[in-house]
Amino acid sequence: MKPYTTKISLVQNGRGVYCIDTTMGCASGLAANEGGCYNDCYAARTAKRYGHDFSTTVLRSFESEKHKRDILNQITKIKMPFIRIGASGDPSENWEHTFNILKTVSKCNTEIIIITRHWTLLTDEQLQLMSRMNICINTSVSALDDYEMLERSLDQYNRIKPYCKSVLRIISCDFNLNNPIGKQLAEIQHNLFKNESTLDTVFRPSKNNRFITDGIINVKEEVFNGKKQLASKFNRKTYMGKCSTCKEMCGVNIKSEISYQNKRPLTKQLSLL
Repeated sequence: MKPYTTKISLVQNGRGVYCIDTTMGCASGLAANEGGCYNDCYAARTAKRYGHDFSTTVLRSFESEKHKRDILNQITKIKMPFIRIGASGDPSENWEHTFNILKTVSKCNTEIIIITRHWTLLTDEQLQLMSRMNICINTSVSALDDYEMLERSLDQYNRIKPYCKSVLRIISCDFNLNNPIGKQLAEIQHNLFKNESTLDTVFRPSKNNRFITDGIINVKEEVFNGKKQLASKFNRKTYMGKCSTCKEMCGVNIKSEISYQNKRPLTKQLSLL
């Protein structure tokens, strides 16, 4: 498997959103599960298809002042109202490096969406820096997560609210209510959606995913980005099209909370497991 290059780039994905990943690969995710999160990380599967080593995290940087200027010029010309960090790697694996990039990219005044699992936690100093940038943190979470990950995700989602826009990016599933585990996880998911500022992201597993084979989730063939693939769709109305016509736009159009409400609706439900 070949490693990713260390040269940072601005890339438009198939859904039309622009990504500038500060890291590529996810050592933390693959250390937790062989196939990444939920043993079915879409980014890990894509990396494997193209022969990249997703189990090693590579830091991406500007190669020169000219390269930096070129990237900034590209960002100022895009028609989307935001760019994303965290598509093919988790910036939380090295927040210090990510902030070095943010200090440059934030000069473009384009909203920056950071998608993270919070493998390492932001420091108080980094949160203060973030408050001076146009940033929205998408904390990626699911009822499929274990207790520790759920607690950490909710804690960080709440912790960063005083500093920047904080969105709970819920990877949801159509849980099988006739399955005891499926029913328990459906209750946890229901409570996740009780939080304010949430996004619904459809789980797209491979056919041999254990949550399917164990009868925990229901799946159907859906059209995603113009192609048919398996999906476990909790809400039939959840958007699965191009980013340019999405109402929420990864949280850009979600009203921001202004203070830490310290809501912990999961605690009682988690005790079911």
